[in-house]
This record gives sequence, structure tokens and C-alpha cells, in this order.
Amino acid sequence: MPEKRSAGLLVFRRTTDGGVEVLIGHMGGPYWASREQAAWSIPKGEYEPDEAPEVAARREFQEELGLPAPEGEWSDLGESRQRNGKLVTVWAVEGTLDPAAVVPGTFTLEWPPRSGVLTEFPEIDRVGWFAPEEAAPLLVAGQRVFLERLVTHLDGRG
Repeated sequence: MPEKRSAGLLVFRRTTDGGVEVLIGHMGGPYWASREQAAWSIPKGEYEPDEAPEVAARREFQEELGLPAPEGEWSDLGESRQRNGKLVTVWAVEGTLDPAAVVPGTFTLEWPPRSGVLTEFPEIDRVGWFAPEEAAPLLVAGQRVFLERLVTHLDGRG
């Protein structure tokens, strides 16, 4: 069975006080509805071996948020293996967007389980800007490393 791979884009912006904020999204659907901690994600998604990860990251950003990825120079934040075994690759790009403008993509799930009822849910039910230290506990554990790498990169150490 081929290894599952995912690619994403971590958008960041600089604040007036010299800080940084990152854009992350709360995962949609019934499993995440009542959770806040470790229930947010960097916009990302799976791709096939014949697709370039950069292309997938741009596509998935558009699919999940309904907005094009910000233009700008992408910084490679590397890869991280998630708890489920998936290998995730993330880039960072400086940009800004209005969370109110997000029109999330959707997925279909049988809900309640074994009911035979198919229900459509948003992939991401809300997005927000957070300082990296605020975003860390919100992100699923396997993606927190990308915040650390972004901060190191922006500090000029990476």
C-alpha cells in the first residue's frame, strides 16, 4: 500500500507590534465540533505520487478555504510524520486574508454512524489568526513542529 502524503500551506502575517500570527482552521464535522484543543489544522490535504506537493498544497488551500493561496515566496518548513503514519509537507508564505471571506469545501459522511443518512459538513468550520504560542495547543500535535520551524525561520536561524 502506498504511503499517504499530505501537503499544506501555513500563511503568516506580521503584526503592528512586531509579532507574527498564523492562519489555522478548526476541522469541520461532528468528531471535532465540541473540541478546541488539538482540533485545528494547517490547510492541507492528500495528494497522489504523480502530483507535485507544491501543486497539492496550493490546490488544497483553495479547496479547504475557497480562496486562492496568497502570492509570495514560499519557505519550505519540511516534513513531519503524523501519528496516523501520514507524511505531511508544509510551506509558509506571508500574506493576509479575511477569515469572514472563507467559503470552506465540504465532505460527505454517514451521520449518525450506521444511520444510512449522508450529511455534508465543511472541511474547516472556522479559521482564525493566532500568535504561534496561542496556535500550538489548538493544532493537532503532529503539526506543531511547523510552528516551531516557522518561528526559527523568521528569527533568521533557519
